[in-house]
Amino acid sequence: MLKRIFGLLGWLGVALVFAAVAIRFLKPEWQQYYNALAIAGLVCTLLYILSQWREIGQSFSGRQTRYGSLAAASVIIVVAILAAINYLSTRHNRRWDLTGSKQFSLSDQTKKVLADLKSPVHVQVFARSDDFQRYRDRLDQYTYQSKQLSVEYIDPEKRPGVAQQLGVTTLGTVVFEYQSRNEKSTSDSEQDLTNALVKVITGRTPKVYFTSGHGEKEAGNTDRLGYSSITGALSSNNFKVDKLVLAQQNGVPDDADVVVIAGPQTDFLTGEIDALKKYLAKGGKLLVMVDPIVKENEPQPAQLEGLLKDWDIAAGHDIVVDASGMGRLIGADASIPVAASYPSHPITEKFNLLTAYPLARSMTPIEGGVNGHTAQRLVETSRQSWGETDLKSVLGGKPELDPAKDKAGPVAIASAVSGAAAGAAADANGDKKAETRLVAFGDSDFPANGFLGVQGNRDLFLNTVNWLAQQENLIAIRPRDPEDRRITLTADQQRRIFYLTVLIVPGLVLLAGVQTWWRRRR
Repeated sequence: MLKRIFGLLGWLGVALVFAAVAIRFLKPEWQQYYNALAIAGLVCTLLYILSQWREIGQSFSGRQTRYGSLAAASVIIVVAILAAINYLSTRHNRRWDLTGSKQFSLSDQTKKVLADLKSPVHVQVFARSDDFQRYRDRLDQYTYQSKQLSVEYIDPEKRPGVAQQLGVTTLGTVVFEYQSRNEKSTSDSEQDLTNALVKVITGRTPKVYFTSGHGEKEAGNTDRLGYSSITGALSSNNFKVDKLVLAQQNGVPDDADVVVIAGPQTDFLTGEIDALKKYLAKGGKLLVMVDPIVKENEPQPAQLEGLLKDWDIAAGHDIVVDASGMGRLIGADASIPVAASYPSHPITEKFNLLTAYPLARSMTPIEGGVNGHTAQRLVETSRQSWGETDLKSVLGGKPELDPAKDKAGPVAIASAVSGAAAGAAADANGDKKAETRLVAFGDSDFPANGFLGVQGNRDLFLNTVNWLAQQENLIAIRPRDPEDRRITLTADQQRRIFYLTVLIVPGLVLLAGVQTWWRRRR
């Protein structure tokens, strides 16, 4: 009777193992089931083998059996090697992305967010079962980067209760759950998924105000010099954007995380400057982008320049020109300096992309500091550049360096400064005050719609806003759209390719055939 029971255990073990393998390939999301079945099957099989140890030992006594054993051992070793390779491949991820924009690899920003995860994040994908693989291809990269992130795939048609509990009404919804908070994304793009992850981690949406009333760049303007694209990028990076008319308000709103002054055409009023000073004294964060004055008899923005001077930044009355020829790489001339040098600063950490600035003025730290503030250079042009004070020569296309008047390169186009906020209250421990941060660029066009396609312009602007908002963990290179790479041929080049492929190459093959035929005939 006992022998019969062990015999049934052997068959049961084989059946359980086969069932586990079938579920593994047909329903990979049922991992907990096929793991349990595989373990139960192996246990049953081992019990059967132990119960038959006498018969198994006798079977190995013959010569033929030994040969068979060697063959069986060889097969087992090969199977073990394959199993080891499979085991290692499931635990170690190695990918080679050969696309120019690395569209199948996670961006530095996503990797940084995942590396900084301190608590578990549970991701639930609500989609049809046959659509899981599309999300698995993307989210598996996330799980490879962090052990804190786990993913569960749910078909809402089969488990409607879970979808209703989380308020999921649309197929293709991805829910990120972190410390009892959740955030939804209805897209499988890396930018949207990472944005949802950032939202659920931070638990709030920082607010950026763009000043208005002085001819500044408009956030919703879709023209070449408008800011619609960069404000859209800010929204995609978990920022809320709003307009601020300082002259109509008593001061900067309390919910402002960052205030941006983007290319004002007129100077600020004294009351507006006082409001900005009060905001900075309380730990405010300000981004100032001031273009050079190119029209004769047009006054310089003295109020804004005075504000920057209080924070150790001198706005030059010049236009930075770059004779290095780097601008030709993006089809620009010397009046659009291209920067590839970024002094050490959190904003430009590991930043190695080119940035371009159409008609920029210098923004240089004042030597020795001002009011206890010491600014740092953020972006520098090449050594072949200079700050041209003869603006007519730049507009005429023939600028020349005058060492007596002009500022020799490399020229700082942007500078940053930070310091303890004098007017802010100490924190709960009583020993730490809020920090004021200010960044100044000598150009407001670089994040405009027409220049956002330059390699690093978008990332540099977003990194700057993230640093001002004290979100250093989000400062990195972001995901890029697939590049549209086309070959443009002239009419002459098209004609040559036609002759080569349709006439010359087939003609040579035909001649070779005729030559061979002629030789054999002789």
